[in-house]
Amino acid sequence: MSVISCHPSLFHDDKELYQLLLSCQEKALRQGQSVIVSLTQELEAIDPLAILQTALKVNPKQLHFYWQNNRKQEAVTALGRTRYFTLTKGNRFQASQNFIQNCLQQTEIQGDLDLPWAGPHFFTNFTFFERNSRSFSPFPIATVFLPQLQIVRQENRSILVINLNIDPYLDIAEAIAQLQRQITLLNQSHHLTLNDIAQGAATTQIQTAHPFKAAVTSALKSIQAGHFSKIVLAHTLDAIAPQPFHLVASLDYLRQSHPDCYIFSVSNGKGTNFIGASPERLISIQNQHLVTDALAGSSPRGKTTFEDAQLTQKLLDNEKERREHQAVSDFIYKRLCELGLRPQRSRLRVLKLSHIQHLWTPIQAELSDRIHPLDIIAKLHPTPAVAGVPTAISCEQIRHYEPFDRSLYAAPLGWMNYQGNSEFIVGIRSAFIQDNRARLYAGAGIVAGSNPDKELAEVQLKLQTMLKALV
Repeated sequence: MSVISCHPSLFHDDKELYQLLLSCQEKALRQGQSVIVSLTQELEAIDPLAILQTALKVNPKQLHFYWQNNRKQEAVTALGRTRYFTLTKGNRFQASQNFIQNCLQQTEIQGDLDLPWAGPHFFTNFTFFERNSRSFSPFPIATVFLPQLQIVRQENRSILVINLNIDPYLDIAEAIAQLQRQITLLNQSHHLTLNDIAQGAATTQIQTAHPFKAAVTSALKSIQAGHFSKIVLAHTLDAIAPQPFHLVASLDYLRQSHPDCYIFSVSNGKGTNFIGASPERLISIQNQHLVTDALAGSSPRGKTTFEDAQLTQKLLDNEKERREHQAVSDFIYKRLCELGLRPQRSRLRVLKLSHIQHLWTPIQAELSDRIHPLDIIAKLHPTPAVAGVPTAISCEQIRHYEPFDRSLYAAPLGWMNYQGNSEFIVGIRSAFIQDNRARLYAGAGIVAGSNPDKELAEVQLKLQTMLKALV
């Protein structure tokens, strides 16, 4: 990996860009393999969701990754594939790590690298289970890609990263011309155009995918028998609309209605998209400082300030909810210790979202160079917040109780950059969308003392997040 930090206007100077790409092509010719060139430059302020909208108009099946974190005032759209990796079996986290490292060894990094989100970023998603053993899953067990274009909005500035694959026989002049066409398209996509798009959930046929309460009742009997102490069961709703759902409008609704959540959309490049508003960060790494969250135990928000305060205190005093939360916190702490880290737990607090609130314990640790972000993901996934206790038994039982494929639901998705920084979330409060069909997911942790009626009410509350977003 070669890194050159400068402040060029390469995207506006064809001659300088031609010379850069030509030197990389000569290197590719000497090495007998292609070279990746990653170029970073600041743009005028632009909405990455508007970029996604334009890209999907050109190609509705465009491979993409959209990510928005309002707390950091950042949004990202990644489009196309310069390098792409999928896996259907095997050690997916190690194989993905090897793919990223191999790509970086072939990469020339140029541009203004002092900008936030500068340089190559790899966007990834993994399925919940390491084997898709039920019906065909629209996503493989691991997907990692280096996009052709990465457009970031952070606060009031925008950053463009273009990743080019330079092989010994590339027509450089044509590559530059295509690059300029893409930049022209970006400059025409500053604002969303969601004119007169009505919310479609009211005209949508809703079908319950399976009897959730019966599964909870059966699981409680197994808990009482001592087979496991906790299991997280998912509930699904299938939605069919008279016309295709509007992906970008749904994302726009989610980012406005759930500013405290991570808003995301992941595509498989074949017409299936996985979108959602997740409150749950799995890991965040910045300058070798790790932050992760224990998030489990929940209750509704109150309609008034007084009622909300009462519900918050009731949640903090609820022995069942605290026990469920402690299991998640202890699991994360133990797994980080097994990696040789010295995690520090913050005090228990409540994370308040638009319609629901959760018990929340942030956990932090300092990392060494030898630990890759995917080493941590492999160690933490799945946490008891989305699986149960003990993990192996609860996962086995999830397959027994859930007659559907989780695929990306409750699984890790996120990004890593060339410096080892990364952020991953857990894909909950989410839905698969393909044309006019959608499958919505939500889950609840079942422990001794759980009430099937209350657990059903909890998942129905969580399902409202996506149901209201279908447009």
